[in-house]
Amino acid sequence: MILTYAIYFAFACFGAGMLMNMWVVITAEGIGDRILALDTMVINTIALIVLYGVNIGSEIFFEAAMIIAMLGFVSTVAYARYLLRGNIIE
Repeated sequence: MILTYAIYFAFACFGAGMLMNMWVVITAEGIGDRILALDTMVINTIALIVLYGVNIGSEIFFEAAMIIAMLGFVSTVAYARYLLRGNIIE
């Protein structure tokens, strides 16, 4: 029973974090701040997916979280490289 309350509390915390990151993405002046906020949103999304998997007792969500983690890392690196060099692939 206490685990259920802890999972719901974690859902609320990570959901609030997603809303705060969305606010930064909308209102940030610099593009670097937006990239960091989007990367943090990916991390919060991974946490929400893992929490949902724990909540329903399914293991498939952990694999989905790993795929999203890899895609988030690659997209952040690609976007930062595009901003620094003007191209992604040399």
